Amino acid sequence: MASETKKRLALAIIDFLSNSIQDGTVPADEKDSTEAAQELIAGAFGVNMHDKTAMNEALGGQSLLKIYEVFEKMKAKGAATPPAAAASSSAPKTPAALTTEDKAMAEALKGRGNTAMAQKKYPEAIDLYTQALKLVPGNPIYLSNRAAAYSASSQHDKARDDAQAAVDSDPAYSKGWSRLGLAKFALGDAKGAMIAYEKGIQAEGKGGSEAMRKGYETAKRRVEEDENVPLNTPPAEPLSGAERSTSPFGGAGGGGMPDLSALAGMMGGGGGGGPGGMDFGSIMSNPMFAQMAQNLMSNPALMSNLMSNPKIKDMMSGAGGGGMPDIGSLMSDPSIAELAKSFMGPGGPSGAKK
Repeated sequence: MASETKKRLALAIIDFLSNSIQDGTVPADEKDSTEAAQELIAGAFGVNMHDKTAMNEALGGQSLLKIYEVFEKMKAKGAATPPAAAASSSAPKTPAALTTEDKAMAEALKGRGNTAMAQKKYPEAIDLYTQALKLVPGNPIYLSNRAAAYSASSQHDKARDDAQAAVDSDPAYSKGWSRLGLAKFALGDAKGAMIAYEKGIQAEGKGGSEAMRKGYETAKRRVEEDENVPLNTPPAEPLSGAERSTSPFGGAGGGGMPDLSALAGMMGGGGGGGPGGMDFGSIMSNPMFAQMAQNLMSNPALMSNLMSNPKIKDMMSGAGGGGMPDIGSLMSDPSIAELAKSFMGPGGPSGAKK
């Protein structure tokens, strides 16, 4: 089976042949055989030659002829470069040294990278942004976009390095600061994340965007917790019998567990089921979720925070299309990660800091 790269190349060849027929490069008496060749290529590589969207994605606003013309020019330059100059040609190009072809090719690669990101093809997006950066080194937009792709694939250390390089190149580029804040938060550097978001707010001006301010506040709360909560803080005391009877989570069984049917009802489900068909009985057999439920029972205010989060509201209302929620996606949001930490208590499942 042909790879995605080969399929795009096949579509580019088909497009080249179509243009050659239209501009008269292919003689009229060869038109039928050329069109037959296009169909053979489409069949061999499993592509639809009439799919305009796929064709546009494959070409990225360029054409195979233009791409090859750029290649020939670059090849000619390399052949004419003396040995002494060739040794220094590997050094990054300055903006003044960039050619129009370099910039056009880099923009086409960035466009394809953005398409890959939208399709959640993160390794492909990383490769395309990397190719763009080889043509235009140090471009803050390409670096920031690659940082986003690295974050989406949980390579947070690489995301941090790219985002840092982006803001070093252009301190006024607010997206770079936002992606630096996200990467640092994911790596456990809440203070660094707070500083990055603060600089992003300054770069945006007028008090910053809601997303940037939210990132800053979340990181700030984590810093305050890390600095103010003692390592040996005991877990919250369980509710008394009287308190439990008036708790919105219902009573508890002999093992101190909350009434799962009441909890499920509050979250949009009923009995053993929940939103999207979640099986709360199976979920609560996991010790981590069991402790989360215990903490919810002992601190009803946490439930209010949980249900006020837009992503949780969407999940509970079935906006995600049903089925189990994507926990990885939810936990990539700093505010939800912060909320989860509140559920687990200061020490995680074991109740002790590490």
